Amino acid sequence: MVECERVYKHGVNMGAAQGQNLLFIREPHDIAEEVKYICSMIDREYDYSNVEQTFNDTLKLFRGKYKGFKACNTRYHDLDHSVMVFLATARLIHAHVISGRSFKDKDIDLCLIASLLHDAGFIQLRNDTDGTGAKYSMGHEKRSVEFLHEYLKRYRYTEDEIEDCSHMVECTILMLSPKEIPFRNSDIDLLGKIVGTTDLVAQIADRIYLEKLLYLYQEFDEAHVPGFDSELELLKKTEAFYRDISKKRMDEDLDGVASFMHLHFKERWGINRDLYEEYIQKNIDYLKTVLQEHEENYRSMLKRGGIVQTLKE
Repeated sequence: MVECERVYKHGVNMGAAQGQNLLFIREPHDIAEEVKYICSMIDREYDYSNVEQTFNDTLKLFRGKYKGFKACNTRYHDLDHSVMVFLATARLIHAHVISGRSFKDKDIDLCLIASLLHDAGFIQLRNDTDGTGAKYSMGHEKRSVEFLHEYLKRYRYTEDEIEDCSHMVECTILMLSPKEIPFRNSDIDLLGKIVGTTDLVAQIADRIYLEKLLYLYQEFDEAHVPGFDSELELLKKTEAFYRDISKKRMDEDLDGVASFMHLHFKERWGINRDLYEEYIQKNIDYLKTVLQEHEENYRSMLKRGGIVQTLKE
């Protein structure tokens, strides 16, 4: 955790680069250690073993080491995205605990498990030789829930727990109102909305979000998602997608649960700011600049992550 350790030592005097280090931890096991620490902040006696098991199984699943499944071959909905949603979920649960909410440890387990496996539906079975997992883009959440059911049964979770976890994953379905999901109680309702929220904020705040949109276009193209005939068209529609769909959903359908995120950063790092919100705005502002001033050569302005070069090759 070299990059993170620099941030840990500097805390409140955090500049832009240090803020990036807090949000964009790329090594999965560093993320797991941070989530484990956050859980201990929520409850000193919290037993992390169930979440740790699912975390390790998630790595196996995405890396092609889980029995019966291929490695992840979608480059937007990838392992990085899943583990960064996992981290954002732990942070937002912690923020709500600071605000005065309390949750059963088992329910926190289910919420973190939902965040890890919410995109399992993109992973192909080994005997699926047609295209990539991107073909499941429309309706992948249903496949994720099916995987989750079988997975949790294997670890002897109860039917109620499996349904609760499934409902949390269903909160990531953009066109499904949480009002239509039969949550068992108000805690599961809130935890589901946390997962629905972190699925959005983790990807849109990502330092390489704009570059990864080029990968998202590839996924949409394979899945024949209508309305996106080119990379450029996807980029042009991204601001409206954020404003009219993502932000509106987070503020209204998901009850604005992200508004508590700054509480986590204040207690954990002494920073009374929501870094996710800040980096989302940075991404949207930069996207506007690219489209206004560099539309003809937009790829030349998307330099992070080596993604453009990878696509050229």
